[in-house]
Order: sequence, then C-alpha cells, then structure tokens
Amino acid sequence: MEVSQKKEKKSFLINEKTPLMLLAGPMFLEMFLNILVNNIDTIMLSRYSENAPGAVGNANQILMLMILMFNIIATATSVVVAQYLGAKQYDKMNTIYSLAFIVNLASGVFFSVLIVAAKSPMLALLKVPENMRADARTYINIVGGTLFLQACYNVMLQILRCNGYSKVGMYISVAINVINIVGNYLFLYGPLAYLNLGVAGVAISTAVARVVALSAALIYFYRKKVGKIQLSKLRPFPTNLLFRMIRVGLPSAGENMSYTIYQMVLLSFINQMGDDASNTRALCNTLIAFAMVFSNSAAMATQIITGHLVGAGKEDAAYRRVFATLRLTLPITVGLATVNWLISPWTMRIFDSNDQVIHLAFWVMFVDIFIEIGRCLNMTFVSSLKAAGDYMFPLIVGLLTMWLIGVPMGYIWGNVIGFGLAGVFMGTAFDECIRGLITMGRWHSRKWTGKRLVEEDK
Repeated sequence: MEVSQKKEKKSFLINEKTPLMLLAGPMFLEMFLNILVNNIDTIMLSRYSENAPGAVGNANQILMLMILMFNIIATATSVVVAQYLGAKQYDKMNTIYSLAFIVNLASGVFFSVLIVAAKSPMLALLKVPENMRADARTYINIVGGTLFLQACYNVMLQILRCNGYSKVGMYISVAINVINIVGNYLFLYGPLAYLNLGVAGVAISTAVARVVALSAALIYFYRKKVGKIQLSKLRPFPTNLLFRMIRVGLPSAGENMSYTIYQMVLLSFINQMGDDASNTRALCNTLIAFAMVFSNSAAMATQIITGHLVGAGKEDAAYRRVFATLRLTLPITVGLATVNWLISPWTMRIFDSNDQVIHLAFWVMFVDIFIEIGRCLNMTFVSSLKAAGDYMFPLIVGLLTMWLIGVPMGYIWGNVIGFGLAGVFMGTAFDECIRGLITMGRWHSRKWTGKRLVEEDK
C-alpha cells in the first residue's frame, strides 16, 4: 500500500499543469550534450582522416535502421507507461517494464548479429565510395555488434522519463560523453595512438559508453524503486499486452524506418555526387542537429504529458497543451536554424577547410531553415498523436509524403536539374512542411479522441 501511495503521489507531477521545461529542459541538455560530443567526434575524425567522417556517417545511417527496430517496443513503452500511470493502474507497471526490457534485449541481440553479417551488401546498396568502405565496415562491426545495449537503454530511459525522472538521461549523457571524448583522444592522439586503430578506436569508445549508460539506468531504476524487471512477471506470458505494444510501436517504428530508408535513398543520390557532397552532408547534419534539438526535446516532453492526460481522460487539456507547445517551439526553432545558416561559413571551418565543402554547406543550411519549420510541426503533432493512441495516421501520411514528394523532388532537383546537394535537401523541405501541415490538421480535427489504450482493459 505504501508503494502505491508513493507512486500515486509521484504521478501527479505530470498533469495539465506540469511546466513543459520540467521535462523538456533535462532532455534538451541531454540531447545537446550528445550532439556536442558527436561534433567533437567529427572534429577528431576529420583531423585524423579526411574521409573518416563520411565513412562513419554512412555506417551510422545503416545502424539507425536497426535502432528503429528496437524502437517498436521503446516507443510503445513510452505511450503505454504514460497512459497507465495517468489512469493510475499501477498494478500492471512491473509487467510492462519486464516485458519491454526482455523483449528488446532478445530482439537487440538478433539485430546486432544481423547488421554485422549484412554490412557489406548494405554499404554497396548505399553506393558508399570504395575508399570509405573499410572504415565503415570496422565501425559497424564494433558499434553494430553492441546495438543490443542501446536497445535496452532506450527502454529504460523511456520508463524513467514517463515516471518523472527526466534528469537521469542528462546525468548519464554527461558521463558517456566524457568517456567518448577521452576514449577518442586516447585512440586517435593519446597514449594508445600507436595502435593505429583510428575509426576502430572511436567505435570502441562508443561501445564502452553504452555499457556505462545501460548500467547507470538500471542502477537508477532500482535505487529509486521505480519498479522491478523480473522473468516471473512474464508467467503466464502477457501475450495480449505484447500484441498491444507491438500494435502501438509497429506503425511508429514503420514510419521511422521508412524515414531512415528514405534518407538512405537520398544518401545514395548524394554519394553519386562525389566525396565532397558526401562529406558535406555528414558535416551539415552535425550542425543541423543543433537547430532541431529544442523542438525535439519539447515534442518528447509533450508526448509524455499528452500520454498522461489522455490516460486520465483529460483530452481537452491535451488538445490545448499541444498547441501551446507549438507556439513556444516553432519561433525558437526557426531562429536557431537561421543563426545556424548565417554562421555556417565560420562553423564549417572548424571541421573542414575545403572551400567547396563550405560553399555547398552554406546553401544546405539555408534550405534547412524550411526543413526545420516542417520538422517542428511533425515532431510536435506526430508525437502527440502517438501518445493519444492515434498511431496509424502518422504512418500513412509519412509513407505518402516521403516517397511521393521527398524522393522524386530530391532526385529531380539534386541530380536532374543540377542543384546538387542543396536540391536533395529541398525535396526534404517540401516533404517535411506538407507532412507537418497534414498532421497539424489531424490534431485540430480531434479525430484522435477515444483511442486511449487503457480503456481496452476495462
């Protein structure tokens, strides 16, 4: 009884009066730190080898495809945990926690083996330049082989965030970023440089950081007595709950997977433009991440709040809260993207002194202003629709706009008309803006009401 009372009191932290920045602030800092360390990785790699950033960028595009498979359960965990906590059905939480963790662990091991085995044909499919493939294969062997750790960490992070512990990701991020930076230095320039591991050393640092991240999340989970992860909670196996989570997570993962494959197709267009275009794209993505980090963290926080409100039956409050988030995040995101474009001739020189790369990046960063407008709308409304249980609509819209607008327009403007790298990004801008307006219309229509998951248990 005492544990239930503590959990009930804690659940009141997340309701219609919860300040957005209470959740979004720590997430923003967490993602900002991750972006910062990725930039440091890129700088270290670019100083080590001119083609290393492009090789790692291509490898990460493939790895993202596998990570999205894990997010079937991780995304569902976020929605289900938030709604059940909002409905105060605490007796089912340990079963949900155990199912999410163990299923992602098993699928994580499977996909880690798969990505290592299939790396060569996937790199060939992406048309990765031959001079980048050896480093890309090395990176996939090490980082891809430990993807199951990331799968488990993603689930634990969602559980902790939905329970109100949004700061834990920030603390863990600080630790793993230090590990990454120190490890990169040791292998690239420090006492271990004599091993000449290069990209392999960077990959080892990433793998060690993942071990630390998962260990820290599990320790925090048990020390705060959030719940328990036990095999006994899966006897008898909660088949109905698993199917329900898959039904929530699969469309979301399908949308994200489609987006990743879509980006891989665009990357294949870019790789045909030469090494400068491939490297510019990888470097620009590190800068673009800064423009989207605020809207991303705000959307994630809004998803948690929306899930709690919908679970509690407060759909009118959820409706108003999402539009309030957009009024805050959209102007800030546009401002960040504009500043990012204006200073790009100087910031790009931190990574590369090639004048052609800097020229290409300037126009890409200009187009990104329009990408971020659409992406802010997408992240805000798609996350909220999923939190409300309306998970099929974002998938259908995403499939239509990505493949009927983004891909053909990116190819025509980039490879046919001759706008090059900026042309490919122009196709993405049209896709993001049109999709964002459609999902905003869906939220405004309130057709997502009555889809909450906890009602199915009544």
